Amino acid sequence: MANPGYGKRSAPGERPRTDRDFAQLLPRDAAVAAYIDRLPDGSDISVKTLAKHLPYGQCALRTTLNRLQDAGHLRRGSECVITDEAMLWVTRTFFSRTAREDDWWNAYIRGDAPPDAPQRPTRSRAFILLAALGRTAPALTLSAADCVHLEPQVSEWFARGATEAELLHALTGGLPSPVHCAARLVERRLRDKLPPERILPGPRTVLRTLECGECGAPGTPEALLGGLCRPCRGPSPQPPVGPPGAVQPTGVRDRMNAVRAGLIPRSERTYR
Repeated sequence: MANPGYGKRSAPGERPRTDRDFAQLLPRDAAVAAYIDRLPDGSDISVKTLAKHLPYGQCALRTTLNRLQDAGHLRRGSECVITDEAMLWVTRTFFSRTAREDDWWNAYIRGDAPPDAPQRPTRSRAFILLAALGRTAPALTLSAADCVHLEPQVSEWFARGATEAELLHALTGGLPSPVHCAARLVERRLRDKLPPERILPGPRTVLRTLECGECGAPGTPEALLGGLCRPCRGPSPQPPVGPPGAVQPTGVRDRMNAVRAGLIPRSERTYR
């Protein structure tokens, strides 16, 4: 794992893993991408650390990371985290199993990228906990109808910040023997032990920038087209002006001076 505040950061809206993930990449790039994809957030994915765990050298891994950026799976940059106590810049390496276009990455860096709509679960978190309650305490085995009836109460616990471990402890600790009605006992404990609402920390402001994939210079999302800054992309080609063979307007004066000085042979002079 990297130092706190550094390392891998997964992009939102990821699709489920499949056997065809990264199939469009070169074999080495696909292997490295699959390895990074399975690392938890906060893992150190620097070139030096990857070289210790993968059968590739640092130079090869640096090339692979650049190609993953070109393919839309990776972006490197920095993030300014502002809280009530401090403001600091931290290094971020954003990774996406799903290849993203430059527009998506730019929107994500600005903080307004709409995540892909995930598949809607068939059952809520509260229903799943109630349905599995009998595995922890067999005396509290509930029917499907009981789970539907008690689902709103468990959802209220989750809305107040309770964890699954806290819920299970509240429902299964110190059970009487025997339990005559599991559903009624669970309903009473959910009501009597309902915790107070927890005060959540205040919102934090996040500012992000991206780094050029060639020189590493920071830049705004609008300035980094294809992951490269303007100097690394090179000069933009200028469209030709006038008929073929005509001297461009920007070079007319220099060419006339060269002709007058006798620097251009008569056979190479351009007449209009």
